[in-house]
Amino acid sequence: MRPLGTPQQLARTVSEALRTAILTGELRAGELYSVSALAAELGVSRTPTREAVLALAEAGLVTVARNRGFRVVRPSADQIADIFAVRLLLEVPAAGAVARLADPALLRALNAELAGMRAAARARDEPSFVLADRAFHDLVLGAAGNPVLAAVVAGLREGIVSLGSSTAGRSRSLRAIADEHVPIRVALAAGDAAGAERTMHEHLTRTRDLLVAQAHVRARG
Repeated sequence: MRPLGTPQQLARTVSEALRTAILTGELRAGELYSVSALAAELGVSRTPTREAVLALAEAGLVTVARNRGFRVVRPSADQIADIFAVRLLLEVPAAGAVARLADPALLRALNAELAGMRAAARARDEPSFVLADRAFHDLVLGAAGNPVLAAVVAGLREGIVSLGSSTAGRSRSLRAIADEHVPIRVALAAGDAAGAERTMHEHLTRTRDLLVAQAHVRARG
């Protein structure tokens, strides 16, 4: 991670940096991390780093080991299923609503994120892939024009942030994940609300099923 300097609200800046590191797999679930070591790596003092870690603990993303550090938490199979149940209720109709807009600027932005996913897949750059994947979904949600919806889904994704694109290389390739987004983009471009809902549903349920299966495997040890 790059040094952050000392901007205002430094604890929030550190928290976002740690969230990104968790999302991209730079901070791995189960490993013990030192607050002091991370503070030094980020170029900040221990106080904002400690505050950032406590904020992540309140969000359920990490557990704090007193006087030792913290660990990134992996969600259980039931937690994953619950999160995706709500995401399906929200993101599927949102995709349909966005399809009715047929916004050329949105389609260009989606194309750019798809290109980013494909480039990252070719380079086997999973961190960059994860960020482009999330940006694709953020664009669709943002186009729905409901900031509450976008905020709720962002909160739901916090619960599985430690999983990143963990189905990649295990159940499907990065290219396969990227390809699942193509029918969504095609339906949006065609103004096909039913198709956008169907393809978003298929993508989310496939991701859910693979993540739940992996969680069951981890639980069995």
